Amino acid sequence: MRARTLMSALAAVLIFTAVATAQENPFLGKWDITATGPSGKFPYWLEVKMEDGMLAGYFLNRGGSVLKLPEISIENGELIFSPARGANAPKIVHRARVDEGRLLGTVTGGNAQISWIGVRPPSWGIHNANARHRFGTPVELFDGKSLDKWDVQFKDRESGWSIEDGLMTNIPRANNLVSKHQFENFRIRAEYKLEEKSNSGIYLRGRYELQVLDDHGKDPDSHGHMGLYSRVKPLVNASLPPGQWQVMEAIIVGNRLTVTLNGKKMHDNIVIDGITGGALDANEGAPGPIMLQGDHGKVYFRRITVTPIMASK
Repeated sequence: MRARTLMSALAAVLIFTAVATAQENPFLGKWDITATGPSGKFPYWLEVKMEDGMLAGYFLNRGGSVLKLPEISIENGELIFSPARGANAPKIVHRARVDEGRLLGTVTGGNAQISWIGVRPPSWGIHNANARHRFGTPVELFDGKSLDKWDVQFKDRESGWSIEDGLMTNIPRANNLVSKHQFENFRIRAEYKLEEKSNSGIYLRGRYELQVLDDHGKDPDSHGHMGLYSRVKPLVNASLPPGQWQVMEAIIVGNRLTVTLNGKKMHDNIVIDGITGGALDANEGAPGPIMLQGDHGKVYFRRITVTPIMASK
């Protein structure tokens, strides 16, 4: 009983400390960001935290990986940070203030004409991707016959996808396919094969990429096959050699994810900390489509089935 009382007291102290810290520094925590520029709207993602008593930040700059910010500070009530850049790239500076719980930012440097709004991620609650689920009616996104259930991400570009011998395939550097159906909590099963040194990606809700990659025999990596791209590496490498059919299955419930590849568990009810590079948007609390990356290497799909989860126990 005494131990339980001490634990409860410690938890209360931690909660009080977290609340006090947030009040002192309203920038701390995660932000889902929607930016607006000359080309339209696109997502960023930001996390601000304290590390060893120093302010630190992690930023997703539209595409690629979540990277630690080399420069971040708070000056006169304003958050100021600059992402990593190449040797000859101009310095980009983000400046933001908290206004009624939102993080309002602008970008300067180079030819940037961008403003953005950050909001807190959803309060996900308690979820378990491994729980007993009651499933709804499966949705066959591809059954070997047509591309009718797909649209493309970039409307001003050709699709680059076609059906060959009952398989859905792309030319290299094709458009990304986006399902016309929207999903919230679901199970997805996809059967595909890759050409040598090729790669693609399967985006859950259009926001969280599970990397598809020819990396047979390599060590598990967050950028490897079935890695939650740049965020979480798979438990093992279960990739088959190029040209062989592979089967992935993923269950996503709230912000929890379990994934298997070729019968081996890749992720076991992991927490999804935020969107990944190339996400369609940062609206994490909303349902979203399945997106297939086509702008990298050549991939063949012979079946894609999504089954909605109606309830979990």
